[in-house]
Amino acid sequence: MTICVRDARKRRGRRTLWDGLSFDVEPGEVLALTGPSGTGKSTLLDCIGQIDVLDAGTVSIAGVTAARSGRRARLLRRDHLGYLFQDFGLVPDMTVQANVEIGRVPRRDRGRGVPTAAALERVGLAGRATDRAYELSGGEQQRVALARLLVKQPDVVLADEPTSALDEGNARTVLDLLDEFAADGAAVVVATHVPAVVAWAASRLHLGEARAT
Repeated sequence: MTICVRDARKRRGRRTLWDGLSFDVEPGEVLALTGPSGTGKSTLLDCIGQIDVLDAGTVSIAGVTAARSGRRARLLRRDHLGYLFQDFGLVPDMTVQANVEIGRVPRRDRGRGVPTAAALERVGLAGRATDRAYELSGGEQQRVALARLLVKQPDVVLADEPTSALDEGNARTVLDLLDEFAADGAAVVVATHVPAVVAWAASRLHLGEARAT
């Protein structure tokens, strides 16, 4: 599914993060959002992902614009969007299996996604399904978040600093799986300040300094 951002503007207090921002992300494309801290990389991800709303302009996914319709935004998030949050987005007291299965979409097309056990094996967590999320290391928690994406197989993947707290091996696992999602036709957007991740991405969008207005 194509992501289309047109004439986007977002403010935080008296600061304008970006204005007149337009770009597309095509199916199979990986786009890295770069720029100094405070320029709204995570905010832009949230606006694409229908968690936050623009002050002006539009974001559409496959031609659908949620705008300020909460119901349409929820349906887009449920049916088409997948996230890798910087804090992993897990429920600490739930098991690994339960955290993964949160991502499964009801009534998803038959054949989409993979079984939970297969997803855990793919990310190196076979046999850990009954562990609680809080018992895992940071790298293991990130791999649970990756397994959750595997069972959903979203059309759009949004990743916020997905490798910043990981060692080289776990970071490589993350990038390899993001490559797989893109190869399967997902549009992938990554907010990052890590030079290796910027170099890995096929496309880049640099967000400049936020300004007071």
